Amino acid sequence: MHAQGRHSPDRCVVGVRTVWRTVGDGEFFCPGCGGDRNYHRRTGRRRLVAFGVPLLPRGPVGPVVECTACRGRFAPDVLDHPTTTRFSAMLRDAVHTVALAVLAAGGTEARTVRRAAVGAVRAAGFADCSEEQLVTLIEALAADTGRLPGRYGGNGTVSGPSGASGSAGRDGFDPCGTALAIELHEALEPLAPHLAPAGRESILLQGARIALADGPYRPAEREVLATVGRALLICPEDTDRLLAAARMPS
Repeated sequence: MHAQGRHSPDRCVVGVRTVWRTVGDGEFFCPGCGGDRNYHRRTGRRRLVAFGVPLLPRGPVGPVVECTACRGRFAPDVLDHPTTTRFSAMLRDAVHTVALAVLAAGGTEARTVRRAAVGAVRAAGFADCSEEQLVTLIEALAADTGRLPGRYGGNGTVSGPSGASGSAGRDGFDPCGTALAIELHEALEPLAPHLAPAGRESILLQGARIALADGPYRPAEREVLATVGRALLICPEDTDRLLAAARMPS
């Protein structure tokens, strides 16, 4: 509670006091502390006070989000920013989804591609990721026609990691019109606003390096990476520039 108005040195004579009421709580990223903290979501009512006695109501205040550590009060939209823990999980899942999408588009036959994908996923936070796990997941996703498709050949078959083929319902690969695009957008769009431009570009480049691990981009890989760029709010011109730069020797 706080008061303002005419007052003597030892007490408030006339002023306005806000009485706060907690209506919720949770964990958030506190801008004042610079880290994850607990918060109280609070609403208040202002009252005219004379000699410490509340008299006339002066209307509602808030709602506000109050940090339990620094006692700073913030607008409710501060909760739109993910906590550090949540942000790390979103970033890890984004890289994992991009790696799977590129593998699904280009195939898992080349060991260099599998190694590049495993390296990217491990670096993102899945320390126990292995080639076998990724291949198994790609096979499962390829078998589920409602999710990530496998690599399509010109005869409408799906190529597995060992070159085995199965029946596919379509000829070619169209990530922009399939559930693959939905998967990428669901993983990347919530993350993109919280990343600096360099961070968004880094995710795209990780996918590009996986695609390039066994040679030039395949058309399907280019389409997937273009979808990644759109989901990360990277303009098409910058996406083309970054994909071209990834092909240059470092």
